[in-house]
Amino acid sequence: MENFKVVNKSTNATYFLNEKQFETFFNVNSLHKDGKFQYEVYNLTKAKAKRKDKMLDILAHLGLVAASILAVLIYIQNHC
Repeated sequence: MENFKVVNKSTNATYFLNEKQFETFFNVNSLHKDGKFQYEVYNLTKAKAKRKDKMLDILAHLGLVAASILAVLIYIQNHC
């Protein structure tokens, strides 16, 4: 189940909604007012997944750097 953050641009009111609440929220409230978006919608579930993927990328790069440093140290120790 996805979670959403909805922010009203004019009043800066913030709503944290799940999928069912999100669907009914826009049945009651209109997304557009005078041809402009009245709300900013953030998908918190996707944002959390992006943060997790970014953290795993950083961990993979850190592991690669650590393995490279270890390989150089072992080479120096064996050949010098």
